[in-house]
Amino acid sequence: MADEVRNPHDKLFRAVFSDAAEAGSLMQMALPPGLREELDWGTLTLLEGTFLDDTLRESESDLLYEVEHSGSGERVWLYVLLEHQSTPDGWMRFRLLKYCCRIWDASLREGAALTGEAGLRPIVPLVFYQGRDGWRHSREFADLFPVELRRWPWVPRFEHLLLDATGLEPGGVGGGERGRVAQLLMMAAFDRHLREALEQAARLVSSLPVAGGMNYVRVFIRYVMATQERETVEAFGEALRRHGREQGGEIMSYAQQLLQEGRQEGWQEGRQEGWQGGREEGERHGTVKAVEGMLRAGVAWDVIETATGLDESRFLALKESLSASDK
Repeated sequence: MADEVRNPHDKLFRAVFSDAAEAGSLMQMALPPGLREELDWGTLTLLEGTFLDDTLRESESDLLYEVEHSGSGERVWLYVLLEHQSTPDGWMRFRLLKYCCRIWDASLREGAALTGEAGLRPIVPLVFYQGRDGWRHSREFADLFPVELRRWPWVPRFEHLLLDATGLEPGGVGGGERGRVAQLLMMAAFDRHLREALEQAARLVSSLPVAGGMNYVRVFIRYVMATQERETVEAFGEALRRHGREQGGEIMSYAQQLLQEGRQEGWQEGRQEGWQGGREEGERHGTVKAVEGMLRAGVAWDVIETATGLDESRFLALKESLSASDK
């Protein structure tokens, strides 16, 4: 259980959206209609690998897919980044461009990035944002530069797609069945429409099979255990039992069994310990990111030390310790 407490959003995201059908349903909601219609979704395939900064694995998750462009027959990449910090990060577009460059770089080393006789394989980057505050930053990389200089030919043009789930209500969540459950549970984890989101999620979960392939029912129940207080988990369990009776399936007894296992394992204590550790580590990561942002903006160290309490040597030590703990 302790392993499931750590990085619960990443585990849920990967368990659900590693399935090409679920991932395709999610991405088609965010892609522009013209692009969506140009892709052969039956060819969508998940590729191995992650391209994140080591220090950000607590707050981001990524998946890379390959799909065929219907008109040309060329393969293109769809790169999905789950951002599950509480507040949006204005430097996301900078990091995302770095991640895309890592994909190209890794594939060039493997001889797989070229398309046709010359050139790189296109990457369509999509940020799937789950947090408490709505997305308020530009998606255009050039907007990070001074306004007067953004039209320079030396300023890169790069824009990512965005699926901002913070403005959705439970009834507006789309995608495949398991994908909708995942989105509803993440919505509840960030205290958005808690009761309604969990009620709709329980109704959907109660119709899922509990055997054969990946046991998604267990994945979803464990996620709720890792992200909610005891009273909320018990209420979710009761909703599962209620909908299970209505469905006439075996979910009712299975949910009761899982919840009982959680009580015996002391999941509440594990959740508190995991969230406390994760919160403290997240704060340290946030400090590092803030200092790095100030350094990129040319802020002097005396100003940074006044704002954060860190001088250059302490900052480097903190950054090194976080890097070591993430390995």
